[in-house]
Amino acid sequence: MSQVHALSDDQVGQELRKMTAFIKQEALEKAREIEIKANEEFSIEKSKLVRQETDSIDAAHAKRLKQAAMSQQITRSTVANKTRLKVLAARQQLLDDIFTAASKRLDEGTKDTAKYRGHAIKDAESEYKSNTDKETKVTVDEDNALPEGSSGGLFIVGGQGKIEINNTFDQRLLLLQTSGLPAVRETLFGKNPNRKFYD
Repeated sequence: MSQVHALSDDQVGQELRKMTAFIKQEALEKAREIEIKANEEFSIEKSKLVRQETDSIDAAHAKRLKQAAMSQQITRSTVANKTRLKVLAARQQLLDDIFTAASKRLDEGTKDTAKYRGHAIKDAESEYKSNTDKETKVTVDEDNALPEGSSGGLFIVGGQGKIEINNTFDQRLLLLQTSGLPAVRETLFGKNPNRKFYD
């Protein structure tokens, strides 16, 4: 049989102090655990927020860089196109000036009697006969002269009016301007590296 001993007040006080100290120690350890866990969770959350903000800033920066590069590319392309158009316009103006100057000089050809004979009919008839073994009769239609302002040359009508050949200087220059333009361009500006088709 066990005996229950009554504790004295001092003993009870001592036991209470031990229990209080034990509970206090447990509470301090628990508080320390909670603080450590809270600090870990705070660090994890803080790292997560910092990473999210860093990613957001990086994305915004990348977007601005891409927009700036695109804007720069558009500006560069616009400037290149404007420059190309100016070069093309200057080239076209030069070609127009060349053909305008040539047109003005056509009149000079008819004034030089050594180079331009207004009635070379006999030579033409002889050359025709030697090339075809056929006779021909060439006449000048004084009633239907070339139009006013024409630079000279011939407008030939044959075959009872069925064949018409415009061999005026103005028409020859127009044909040269159309057919010879690629050769003139190449002579003046060199070969076009972008040209893929040649007629």
